[in-house]
Amino acid sequence: MEQYAHALADFVRLHQAWAAPIVFLLAFGESLAFISLLIPAWGALVAIGALIGASGISFYPIWIAGAIGAALGDWVSYWFGYRYKEQVAQMWPLSRYPEILPRGEAFVRSWGVPSIFIGRFFGPLRASVPLAAGIFEMPYWSFQAANFASALVWSAALLLFGDVIATIMEWLWRVI
Repeated sequence: MEQYAHALADFVRLHQAWAAPIVFLLAFGESLAFISLLIPAWGALVAIGALIGASGISFYPIWIAGAIGAALGDWVSYWFGYRYKEQVAQMWPLSRYPEILPRGEAFVRSWGVPSIFIGRFFGPLRASVPLAAGIFEMPYWSFQAANFASALVWSAALLLFGDVIATIMEWLWRVI
């Protein structure tokens, strides 16, 4: 996976016009219940965040692209849970990871709407919380408010984390 993140970061460095669409797709995939279990994209998002500071790519379009991608991924996951209810647990790849959905369900039952915001920041929960919210028919607008707010914060956090790491590395190279 590390090799994949480096290859994507190199591509974005060479083709900066593709940065926003790539970040959108990565964030969408990272937030979509089924894909995020198979291909974690957070490493590539952090690597692209490092490029923002190092190469002069504008932060705001990349941040918004990441936030919209993440929010749409959770939205689709919510809809999928709402539409297919309990059948979701028997579908691949969730059928290969039977413990993930019950954890998400317990988390949503315990925390309610804040679970949407909190769950975005924890790997396995990120995949299951929107599904569980749909299965339990969490009120749509409550879900969306937490979904979009958390997507904005999550996208900024990953990209800025990469930018801070790049800045520290640059400073260390000058000092050493």
